[in-house]
Amino acid sequence: MAVKKKIRRLVTSAMADRRGNIAVMTALALPVLIALAGVAVEIAYWYLNQRAMQNAADSAAIAAASNATDSYSNEARAVAAQYGYMNGVDGVSVIPADAAACPSGNTPCYSVTISKSVPLFLSSVIGFTGGGSGTTELSAVAMAERSSTPREYCILALAGSGAEGIHLSGSPNADLSGCSMMSNTSATCNGHDGDADFGDAHGENNGCGNVQNSGVDVVEDPYSGLSAFIPADTCAGSYPQMSLWHDGHDQFAMAAFNGKGDGDDLPASNLWTGTKELSGDVTICGDLRLTGDVTVNAPDNAVLVIRNGRLDTNGYTLRTASGSGLTVVFTGDNGSYTHIPTGGGSLDIAAPTSGNWSGVAIYQDPGLTTGVDISEAGNDPTWNITGLVYLPHASVTFSGAINKSSNGEECFAMVVDNLTNNGTGSILAKGACDVAGLTMPSGNSPGRGVLVR
Repeated sequence: MAVKKKIRRLVTSAMADRRGNIAVMTALALPVLIALAGVAVEIAYWYLNQRAMQNAADSAAIAAASNATDSYSNEARAVAAQYGYMNGVDGVSVIPADAAACPSGNTPCYSVTISKSVPLFLSSVIGFTGGGSGTTELSAVAMAERSSTPREYCILALAGSGAEGIHLSGSPNADLSGCSMMSNTSATCNGHDGDADFGDAHGENNGCGNVQNSGVDVVEDPYSGLSAFIPADTCAGSYPQMSLWHDGHDQFAMAAFNGKGDGDDLPASNLWTGTKELSGDVTICGDLRLTGDVTVNAPDNAVLVIRNGRLDTNGYTLRTASGSGLTVVFTGDNGSYTHIPTGGGSLDIAAPTSGNWSGVAIYQDPGLTTGVDISEAGNDPTWNITGLVYLPHASVTFSGAINKSSNGEECFAMVVDNLTNNGTGSILAKGACDVAGLTMPSGNSPGRGVLVR
């Protein structure tokens, strides 16, 4: 009996003794705890890798959108490689695309997808095998679009002829500071960038502007619609032409009598000197020639329409009086006629600041495609012009310094088919086109890529 009692006491004591329970439970739970901790570490590892991939994808997408040329994919992959993600190395895939649908509906957006296989470690303890491969696929996707900012241009080359829009050759004295220029085709500046603030080109920009951009969107002609305000032809088929074309230096004579003119001598209506009181539309049929300095007094603004003729300043000055606004319109027929200002002296005119022709100083009818080229713009005659000079189909050689009108604001812009600079050429009149009534030619200038997703 004594032995039984001792055994009973021992059993009872053992059952009541809880020492070591925690150790047993810990031993049973330890594999699960290790597995969970391992999975947590592994998930954190995946997260850090995925975040690094996302940063790389974001930067690569921005680079692709900023590049926005045929080499965008190379640009994107080069940026991704800087983050350690080189396409085709260590299971990394970097896939750029340029036709992703932007959330805003704009196209195209540039996307970059980076993916990488990473090995599994302790996650396999809980049965995650990555599809049997022993790895899992991580990926990051970014999308960006190229931003744009409105930019005004002092020089816009429409280049409808297909010619190179802007060509500056050996132009150490060109000064387009404070202005920007745009070519709807290519632009080339040899030896000097022209000192323009921005040089933009739809095609390749080869050295034009302090900041140079290629692949810029084409700028549509913003002024062609003004041709609707050119008055109808009232000349009854008579367009007197000069038999002697004075270019300011009497370099050559030109037989311009074409069967429609009045012979060698222009009528009195086509010979101007002194003060001219003008208002509304004033039409000159054929050539207009100055025989002395002319001051145009047009406080209510005037449009001087020269139909099938040139404006021959003949070594004199055509000037607008203080408070006056004048638009010179060249219009008529294609063929043997010449539709330009010429003759030495100077044009010292300010455009109207209101009305249909607000801000427009010289306007060639966009229907004219012949007799429109200018070989010494700004120099023969000298241009002191406030406002726009619109020559949409003209090949223009730009030389000399263009300043503001004596009685106008600091504003000048020129629209041409194509422009060549011969080494000199400065635009001094700039900065006050709003006051001068001119809505400058403008387009959307390219900017950096911006993440959209």
